[in-house]
Amino acid sequence: MAELESTVINTNVKQKDPSTALVVAVTTRAIFNLEEEHKLYLEKGKEEYTRHQQANQDKPLPPGTAFAFIQAVQYVNKKILESNPAERDLLDILVLSNNSPESGMRIINSAKHYGLEISKFCFVSDEDSTQYLKSHGVKLFLSADRTDVCNALRRGVSAALVFQQEVQAPSTPLRVAFDGDAVLFSDETDRIFQEQGLEGALQYERAMEAVPIGEGPLKAFAMHLGKMRKKFGQGESPIRTYLVTARSGRDMGVRAIKTLREWGLPIDEAFFMDGAPKGPILAQIQPHIFFDDGLHNIQGAQNVGVPSAWVP
Repeated sequence: MAELESTVINTNVKQKDPSTALVVAVTTRAIFNLEEEHKLYLEKGKEEYTRHQQANQDKPLPPGTAFAFIQAVQYVNKKILESNPAERDLLDILVLSNNSPESGMRIINSAKHYGLEISKFCFVSDEDSTQYLKSHGVKLFLSADRTDVCNALRRGVSAALVFQQEVQAPSTPLRVAFDGDAVLFSDETDRIFQEQGLEGALQYERAMEAVPIGEGPLKAFAMHLGKMRKKFGQGESPIRTYLVTARSGRDMGVRAIKTLREWGLPIDEAFFMDGAPKGPILAQIQPHIFFDDGLHNIQGAQNVGVPSAWVP
């Protein structure tokens, strides 16, 4: 590991095996609400920001958008270990931060204050911290920085942009909602729709009905989550997954369902919205996180208080 990265192991948390665990990396601004501190950093510079964080290192930061998601991840691990104490296929959370270890003490203390099971804190002084994702075996990266997310996707890591919002912590189990095209699936049909309109997209889907849709940027993460979900019977699983797609059920749903079946990816509920707003359904589901490639859908989710992450 290059000297640009300094890793602090959280000795209060049982360390997971990265070769078997589902490793999720989150940035500090995704977990905690650091908007005021970030503003200070942009306006006054790194030294002033570091001074502020050191002066307030014992003052816990308020929860951010991905906070409830991490709490629900802990619940999943607890349930998995209750059913099999030797299980190594667990969720693992690590923090990837551009803070220095000095200013990062507040992040570590805040995580301890809330009892968050974060196994490692990686403080990276390099501009592009995403170069360390693969070496840590990261399967999903959540960041509040668009450049970081684009860099991670380019490196072949499932990634999404988290927008800061007030989040009510929904109860367990862990609920994850995915959009279809350009998120779980490739954007092949979206591209046809842009070029040839709805009729062209429908014709394409009918012609390709027997062929599984290509893989989207979050397929690998969803598959690993699905594998963990299969350890439990339908009723007692601590993980629930949802497909909330703009596709219509009648014309374009068949191929989506056939693709999920072909992949062996279990989805608890699928909603084919036929272009209708997704907010009302998401308000019912109350997912801990919702992934979509459409900013209007992200806005709709935020309007009903659902933590959302944009896949650019």
